[in-house]
Amino acid sequence: MTELMENYNGFLVPAISFIQGYYAYLFLLALFTIGLYAMMMKRNLMKKIMGMSFIQSATIMFWIVAAYKEDATVTVYHQPLGLENPDLYLNPLPHTLMLTAIVVAVVTLGLSFALIVAIYRRYQTLDEPLLLERMQ
Repeated sequence: MTELMENYNGFLVPAISFIQGYYAYLFLLALFTIGLYAMMMKRNLMKKIMGMSFIQSATIMFWIVAAYKEDATVTVYHQPLGLENPDLYLNPLPHTLMLTAIVVAVVTLGLSFALIVAIYRRYQTLDEPLLLERMQ
């Protein structure tokens, strides 16, 4: 029994340290997976749009988390830091690209909601199989 506990503890410590180092990525993977599940498996169009929003949010947050650097500062020249070590500055490109992605996500969601309202007014349902049946 003691040998089993030693093996269990030997596995548990590296697993916990791995999770502590990558918890943000694991959370974003779970969020992306939930969104993908909603888009692929749900029948209600509103739930599919919510899944699309989860995927967009997870992707945007992934890029922001990936661009983070410990003890880095904004990309403005700072006299005491100098220019010798560029690792002391953040890369602004991922953040600016994600600002653009946020705008695209908001527009996509707004257009999706407008289409959902138009579909519901015309067919009186948001259930995909029933909608396809009524469209024929």
